[in-house]
Amino acid sequence: KRVSQPFKNRTAVTKEERLRQRKNCVAIDKDRASSANDNFLITVRLFGSFPLLFTVCFAVTKEADFMPKRRANGEGNIRKRKDGRWEGRYTVGHDPETGKAIIKNVLGKTQAEVKEKLKKAIEENIGIDYGRAKNYTVGSWLEVWMENYAKIKLRPSTFKTSQGFLKNHIKPQIGGIPLADLTSLDLQRFYKHLLDGGRVDRIEAKKKPEGLAPKTVRNIHQMIGSAYNLAMEQKLVTRNPTQGCALPKVEHKEMKTLTADQLSTFFQEARDSGVYELYYLDLATGLRRGELLGLKWADVDLDRGVLKIQRAISRQNGKVVEAPLKTKNAYRTLPLSADAIDVLKAQKNKVGSSEWVFPSPTGGPISPDSVLHMLHRVLKRAGLPRIRFHDLRHPYVKPTTKKFITFF
Repeated sequence: KRVSQPFKNRTAVTKEERLRQRKNCVAIDKDRASSANDNFLITVRLFGSFPLLFTVCFAVTKEADFMPKRRANGEGNIRKRKDGRWEGRYTVGHDPETGKAIIKNVLGKTQAEVKEKLKKAIEENIGIDYGRAKNYTVGSWLEVWMENYAKIKLRPSTFKTSQGFLKNHIKPQIGGIPLADLTSLDLQRFYKHLLDGGRVDRIEAKKKPEGLAPKTVRNIHQMIGSAYNLAMEQKLVTRNPTQGCALPKVEHKEMKTLTADQLSTFFQEARDSGVYELYYLDLATGLRRGELLGLKWADVDLDRGVLKIQRAISRQNGKVVEAPLKTKNAYRTLPLSADAIDVLKAQKNKVGSSEWVFPSPTGGPISPDSVLHMLHRVLKRAGLPRIRFHDLRHPYVKPTTKKFITFF
């Protein structure tokens, strides 16, 4: 019979050590029962016959469990930040180029507050294509809106003005901000800049204030709001940052009207300058400047005593062109007084075969700017205060003074 010889350098294992190893094995067995993985326990005897045990746990999982988990859109989690606030994060999409998740977050003072915000944010972001929205900045999206929507809906003159807003103000200041990142605070700072000193340094603006007029700032605000409404319809953003902005109040300038005596003096000077018929007809009908210049003899029925408003004249890209009227209601038929008919008959004899009621020296329509400059010259020669063209037609359009005044 073979007698085993004890290993000389064998380390003694105490009873307490064996008990600890058994407890470890029991704990691992429990973990195996509660886990979906397949765990294997292997006990290895080392150094001869003495039961010095090492327990090794091998966990074998399915291949899919080793793959990195891709969080689905709409999933969120909540954690407490180091600054004491609670933060909720949620996935809104994946970058089409890199495949990385696009993460948004909400913050709050309490876990309950963040939980409610997170739920609302996830609901609002359903269907939003942040991968596509990432391709746009504020400036590039407004260019898309201008070319595909504004160009169709706006009048040519209004479209040109909007192009100036985009080029001179919007793109230099906020054009580089990602479309989905623009906030109401960004807009408030932008509007303040425009009011304080946003006017572009041009020759014609030297005598004007450094800041833009409140009405101009409101027009820019409306333009940005319309572009973001389209972005919401296209599922690029969840909200319109223009909502809730504080806008400057528009101070309406008091009209400077001429008294009856001043009007008499004005028309006498206009007659001497050869433009009496133009300004008298404007006073008699209350037409806008572009509408007045857009009149053709085909629109005038002297026998019936009526006048049809069919078009307007405006300057676009340095050229005097025909333009559509502002609204559907602007296309209208107006009655003519007997005095107005007499004035038009005199004008017809003056211009001869021209199709335009008030032609330019070259035969085409008169430029709106020329009519305004002509008005200022007549007022200056007559020793009268300077007024706007709109103020001249005020006695007709104001409800309390809708009276025809004859000056012969």
